[in-house]
Amino acid sequence: MQTSRFGKRWLGVFCVLQLLAGCSSFTDLPPGSVLSIQDGRHAAVLEHESVEVALGAAAVTTAPEKDYRIGPNDVLFINVKGHPDLSSPGAAGGNNRIAGSRVDGKGRVHLPLVGEVTVAGLTVHEARNRLQKAFRTYLQEPWVIVEVIDYRSQSLYLLGQFTTPGTYYMDRPLSLVEGLALGNGLRDSANLRSARLIRSGQTIAVDIYRLLQEGDRDQNTWLQAEDVIYVPDDRNQNVFVFGAVEKPGPVAMPNGRLNLAQALTSAGIQEARAQESHVRIIRSLSPTRGELIVVDLNRIMRGQAMPFALMEGDILYVPRSRVGSWNQAIQEILPSLQAISAVLQPFVQIQYLKRN
Repeated sequence: MQTSRFGKRWLGVFCVLQLLAGCSSFTDLPPGSVLSIQDGRHAAVLEHESVEVALGAAAVTTAPEKDYRIGPNDVLFINVKGHPDLSSPGAAGGNNRIAGSRVDGKGRVHLPLVGEVTVAGLTVHEARNRLQKAFRTYLQEPWVIVEVIDYRSQSLYLLGQFTTPGTYYMDRPLSLVEGLALGNGLRDSANLRSARLIRSGQTIAVDIYRLLQEGDRDQNTWLQAEDVIYVPDDRNQNVFVFGAVEKPGPVAMPNGRLNLAQALTSAGIQEARAQESHVRIIRSLSPTRGELIVVDLNRIMRGQAMPFALMEGDILYVPRSRVGSWNQAIQEILPSLQAISAVLQPFVQIQYLKRN
């Protein structure tokens, strides 16, 4: 029995030494030490805070009206009963081909007798009433039929890793899920955590990952004309390193894998100036969710904690002196974030760039 306990003890020592192999400073531990690197006292993470961004004012959370409103470039079928000469071109053609009347850039249709009639912004029913009123000047009790035969005014752009990306047109109010479905699914290379809804040049705080992977219906916002749904791929992944390093900026993640020590080695950490015990990380989980993490790199390098795995888009900041709070850290990082704003994850853009 004693021999068994003795064997188990040395097996534990052997396992720990194997984990410490390759760390130049493992001799800081007394010879023969048995240290559990899973022990909370020796964890690498000193602080961990989850942050969530509320939906922005630009997101549409209330259902729009169900009736489609006519806009420029839509093509209408307009038929004046008993008067084919006053109807849309080709409306009464013998080959059953309906050419239709296109709404011009000012929202007007051009018809015989009545000339220009503004229909943009009207429902089909409202457009019918307006045209009947216009024809009533010349006809007694005109009967007008109006239909939209080609929807071309409310564009929706699906970009990135869709099976069939491109420009689509909404023929009714569409939710985000319905808009995504127009692209006939996503490719295996789709990076949902970085997927975003862009409106008027701004990223809307909607979590497409949570919507599709977790079924969170609160993320299923209503779309608007000219919205862009962008789903990037998971290739060319990077993290960004700033602060007390020789080469600040992006660091590539080969095969999507990189740990903290590797990233800082690649960036060339300035050991004489860096506060390695409080490396700060801003992590985007989606456009609406993120994490603020403080990691003690020294514990990792001494073999007192497991390597800290990074995620694509992580922003690492190695302070040159002890930073008292996250607000102070953000103020120091902010100029660097602004310089690379075009390639940052949406959470960082919304949480920091848009509010500082």
